[in-house]
Amino acid sequence: MSYRSFAQVLAEKQILVCVGSGGVGKTTTAAALGLAGARSGRRTLVITIDPAKRLASSLGLATLGHEIQEVAPELVGAGSVGAASLSAMMLDQKRAFDEVVERHARDPAAVKRILANPVYAQISGSLAGSQEYAAMAKLHELDATGRFDLIVVDTPPTSHALDFLDAPQKLTEAIDSPAIEWFRKLQGGGRSGWSLLGKTGSFVLARLAKFVGSQFLDDLGVFFTEFNDILGGFRQRAEETFALLRQPKVGFVLVSSPEPMALREALFFHERLVASNMPLAGFVINRVHDHHPAEATPAAIERALVASSPATQLAMSGTSIRMAAEALAAAHAEQELLATVDDRALAQVRVAAGPGALIVRVLLAREDVHDVDRLIALGQVLTAPPR
Repeated sequence: MSYRSFAQVLAEKQILVCVGSGGVGKTTTAAALGLAGARSGRRTLVITIDPAKRLASSLGLATLGHEIQEVAPELVGAGSVGAASLSAMMLDQKRAFDEVVERHARDPAAVKRILANPVYAQISGSLAGSQEYAAMAKLHELDATGRFDLIVVDTPPTSHALDFLDAPQKLTEAIDSPAIEWFRKLQGGGRSGWSLLGKTGSFVLARLAKFVGSQFLDDLGVFFTEFNDILGGFRQRAEETFALLRQPKVGFVLVSSPEPMALREALFFHERLVASNMPLAGFVINRVHDHHPAEATPAAIERALVASSPATQLAMSGTSIRMAAEALAAAHAEQELLATVDDRALAQVRVAAGPGALIVRVLLAREDVHDVDRLIALGQVLTAPPR
């Protein structure tokens, strides 16, 4: 389905997932869309990943953490629109991962053993896909509560946007690897279990123990035995989340800049969405240079400078005015060239996405978005009918 504007997207969707490479304004875009959704009358939650401190400040919050915080209604400016509200949270990867463990472990004692295990402490923070998986699991949990009309997710700042979709598979493959399966045979990690592996296995473990210590091997064996019991729950949650992300109430927002690397990743992600039958809401292309048509030859600029402010008032010699005019003409030519390059980038997006795709360009701003007024202004740009 094609959308006329992001105003229509905000009215019809219940979950927006903002994806893109790092440094393209993804977090700010997610916050602006969330604020626009709240101002339109919806109970909105923005889930961010490691946002800049100025983003929390712009929403009137001292900090953002794993607990949901409501933004002051007077800042949202939507108090008169039904039950509209805006809340925000910053995903704590470790806590989100712990919550999945707590939900799927067999009993409270098993939860305590896993969370206290030093191997788990390392893996839950660094295993490939763990941060992305934690974000997806939290999204699934919050959607099930029915507390919000709209949830806007700022996906993790990964080196490749596809990590967000590949995370569950990477996680389960890592845990199901042959090496880890071998450790599971320890049946609790104690030395008494080593004999089950035969002479070769015992020899390998004994040699390993000299380098990493027998306690580490014990912790490793206990962890993988305990964690194996909840792996089914992890897989189930991954399958449920993938099913959720394909529902019509979800929309992916592909955020990019006109820079070639960022644009290539956005278009590649678009191909993946199409192949996976996942719903696209639209593209947001940030930091676009605009054209400023004008007669900008050095001579024309020099004439304009002299006419608007005579040389005596400028306290500049004729040579200085001429040099200034040449510098201004060169700067204008450079800006026009950058705008032309960005035009070609946007044309590339239109060809790849199709004629009916929603594509919103956001012009390069002089200053970063660091207060609620600028977030509101950005939201108005995003939700305006496309030109």
